[in-house]
Amino acid sequence: MANHKSAIKRIRANNAKKELNRYQHKTARTIIKNVRNSSNKAEAETLLKSAFTALDKLAKKNVIHKNKAGNLKSSLQKHVNALA
Repeated sequence: MANHKSAIKRIRANNAKKELNRYQHKTARTIIKNVRNSSNKAEAETLLKSAFTALDKLAKKNVIHKNKAGNLKSSLQKHVNALA
């Protein structure tokens, strides 16, 4: 158990940030899943923009590594380009 006020505050702040990061990461995974499941190219392109935005935000905040974000964006773009 933490003994100092600042340590107790740190624990509270870390838990709040952890919850926000988990929510944003899960939301991004859902958007990615929707892009991959989309069969309509126009719909997939609009979802792709939101996926790129979500991945960039996660990479900027170090929730995911910047290279992982780049790899995901690349694979999603290839998938959308392959749609007819």
